[in-house]
Amino acid sequence: MSVCLTLVCLFCAALLGGVYVLTLDKINQEAVKKTNNAIALVTPEFDNEPSSESQTVSLDGEDITVYPAKKGGETVGYAVESFTSKGFSGTINIMVGFDMDGNIVGTSVISHAETPGLGAKMTEPAFYSQFEGKNPASFRLSVTKDGGDVDAITASTITSRAFCDAVDRAYRAFQKIVNDNSK
Repeated sequence: MSVCLTLVCLFCAALLGGVYVLTLDKINQEAVKKTNNAIALVTPEFDNEPSSESQTVSLDGEDITVYPAKKGGETVGYAVESFTSKGFSGTINIMVGFDMDGNIVGTSVISHAETPGLGAKMTEPAFYSQFEGKNPASFRLSVTKDGGDVDAITASTITSRAFCDAVDRAYRAFQKIVNDNSK
C-alpha cells in the first residue's frame, strides 16, 4: 500500500512539474503584459517599451523598479513600481507615473489583499484620482487625519495611509532616478 501511494504521489508531482514548465513562458509573458498595461495607464504617452529599459533604485534597503517613458527618444516621464507592507491585509503593490516636473500622472494598483468593499476602494477613481496632477513636493502624501492632503477612504484609514506610503516611496525613487540621470 505504501509503495502504491508513493508511486501515485511521484506521478502527480511529475505531472504538476511538467504543466508548470509548459506554462512558464506564458505566465512570464502575461506578467510583462500586465506591467506594460500598468505603465501605459500612469505615464504620459510614450513610444518605447519601458519594461525593457527598466532601472532599479535602492531605497530604504529595498529595490524599486523604475520604467522610463520616452517619446522620440526623449524621456517624458517615469513609471515607478512601488509597494508598501503597511496595508490592512498585507502588501500593496502599485504603479505610479510621473511627468518630468514631478507631477503624478496617475496611479494603478497592481495587487493587494485588502478587504472587498472597504480597503479595496483604493482601486476606485473616487480615491486614486485625488493624486493625479499633484506634485508631492507641495502635496502632503498623508491622510487629512494625519495633517496631510489626502481624503481617506471611509472606514479604511489604514489602507489609505498605506497607499500614501507607497506613493511617497515611488516619489522618492523618482527623485533619486532623476538626480542620478542628471549627473
